[in-house]
Amino acid sequence: MILGVDTSLGSAVGLIGRDGRTVADVAREGHLGHAEAIGFLLEQVIAAAPASDPDPLTHVAAGMGPGPFTGLRIGIAAARAFALGRGVPVIAVPSHHAAALAIIEAGAPAEPFAILTDARRRETAVTVYEGIDVDGIPHAVVDTVLVPQADVDRKLGALRRFEVAAISGAAVARVARRAVAAGRTLTGSEPLYLRPPDARVPAAPKRVGP
Repeated sequence: MILGVDTSLGSAVGLIGRDGRTVADVAREGHLGHAEAIGFLLEQVIAAAPASDPDPLTHVAAGMGPGPFTGLRIGIAAARAFALGRGVPVIAVPSHHAAALAIIEAGAPAEPFAILTDARRRETAVTVYEGIDVDGIPHAVVDTVLVPQADVDRKLGALRRFEVAAISGAAVARVARRAVAAGRTLTGSEPLYLRPPDARVPAAPKRVGP
């Protein structure tokens, strides 16, 4: 069983069984309140797992973004803490891969398509995909970039696009399952923030001469 956690947009937690079926998939919308929501969602998902299911939890999948600094790091920290408590590894998954897989599973577009998510500050995070690779993982042909919302139409032209407002925790887990089966690492341990955090270490005070 694989637990998927993502807070790149709203807060989402999902659980899939060994055969890839969705056991539970819950979410809360909104780009605020991740810290308050994630523990409650984890409780919901774990409670939904049937007591008769013999499958042990084998991995925790963490959505690594793109996403804002504060919200994204809460989900990643929660995934890592849960995995540490259960003694299982964490699988890092690009959040746009999960969105792309959900779209492909619903009816794969025959042509390349773009996943768009709101990066706020009048910017959009864009990743371009074309089908799936030999391991069943969405194939990114253009890595994630940050595009001003006013320039999206000009940048993408006639490319088919999907504006995604939520990432499924179960979809994150399904991508992780395929990566584990193929023995692949999809991304590093550093989140894809796209922009640095707003907080800064204060500069040293200026010296004032006598």
